[in-house]
Amino acid sequence: MTEDRRDRGSVDPVWENKYRDGHAENYPWDVVVSFVFRNAPRDRPRSEIRILEVGFGTGSNLWFAAREGFDVAGIEASPSAVAYAQDRFAREQLKGDLRRGDFTTLPFADESFDLVIDRGSLVCVGNRAQHKAISEIHRVLRRHGRFLYNGYADSHSSYRAGEPGADGVTLNITAGTLTGVGQLHFVSRSELDELFANGWELIQVQRREWTEMLEAAGGIHSEWVVVAEKR
Repeated sequence: MTEDRRDRGSVDPVWENKYRDGHAENYPWDVVVSFVFRNAPRDRPRSEIRILEVGFGTGSNLWFAAREGFDVAGIEASPSAVAYAQDRFAREQLKGDLRRGDFTTLPFADESFDLVIDRGSLVCVGNRAQHKAISEIHRVLRRHGRFLYNGYADSHSSYRAGEPGADGVTLNITAGTLTGVGQLHFVSRSELDELFANGWELIQVQRREWTEMLEAAGGIHSEWVVVAEKR
């Protein structure tokens, strides 16, 4: 993959290969469930509250939100993942605007969502593409809408087990919990501040870590759980 493709937001093709070969997640991540229930507006019915997920994979988070009565939409680069999610929504008679596309150019109107979710997707591209994607997320959020950014931190063991690539990505990860998932951008605290410097108020910034004690090296899994509000 060339640097130019990363600049446009291209995700490593390893993900299409994984989804095409049957990888799927059927239940929502706990951090997403907590974010939705804590931050969804309470002055309107759920059917009027719009939730967008960038890089929705096989749609487990949006499946949860749709079942809870929210109006959901998402964008995902992998055609196999999109097809899986669309089929599941159809079988369960759920409504959702699930599209294939690039999260650096969102095909949605300005100020059209109350909440936006990123569960480990934006970290699959380089620094410039992340900035573009977050700018687009800011555009489509309503004023005071909130964004969940759940990416990987640079204290992660897999960061030390990879090779530096263009624009801040790490390649060829050989150890830790993130082997076999292609290029990743492990975000530092200072980079986090840069990502949310313009037009955002940080509501929550947590770095969550756990250590695999059965490994001699004590591998660390480290991720950010950030909630940002559009000013």
